Amino acid sequence: MTNAGLPASVEALRRVREDPHRLGHRSHGGDAPAAGAGHGTTGPAQKRILVGYGFWIYLLSDIVIFSCFFAAFAVQREASAGGPTIAQIVDVRRVGFETAALLLSSYTCMLSFAATNARSILWTQVFLALTGFLGLLFVLLELHEFVELAAQDITPQRSGMLTSFFGLVGLHGLHVTAGGLWLATMMAQIQIKGFRPEIIHRLICFNLFWHALDIVWIGIFTIVYLMGVRA
Repeated sequence: MTNAGLPASVEALRRVREDPHRLGHRSHGGDAPAAGAGHGTTGPAQKRILVGYGFWIYLLSDIVIFSCFFAAFAVQREASAGGPTIAQIVDVRRVGFETAALLLSSYTCMLSFAATNARSILWTQVFLALTGFLGLLFVLLELHEFVELAAQDITPQRSGMLTSFFGLVGLHGLHVTAGGLWLATMMAQIQIKGFRPEIIHRLICFNLFWHALDIVWIGIFTIVYLMGVRA
């Protein structure tokens, strides 16, 4: 009997009977599992892989949190309790400057990682410094907006709409502030330790975090500010 007519499962059983040691093992060719990838006998995954998975889980959980705040704002959007509406507190010009600063910071952040790939400490630091400056400008503009609103007695306690507004926008601003502190520590590590593998991996994580904040801000800018002005 030829092997051509055998089903795949029967053929596999035949090969195992002929050589039981083949079970659970692969050849040493290109299909062999990579060491430290967590595949079978190669052992547990490397720390770099575990940290990468953990960071993606963190980003996804952060998106879930922001989604809850977006949903709260959508529900409370008209709940002004006789106070100012979202259209009355929005300063489109200032928000436009905030948006431009944050989106430009995303571009300089990308350039910093391009300089990292070229192993240029100088340009990596220059572009990271520009990213930090633009992020700081964004936070200061947002803080100025909150201070002006508070001076007009427009505070989170006044209505459900304002509570959700300050909560959503403030949460994003808090993330940008934390990202700026993270950026400062990364600049110090690069200057002292250079481009070690773990430093580069942290820079990748930082880039993902910073770009994720830009995506969230586009949602805030569109749903809260632009749609709020048109309401």
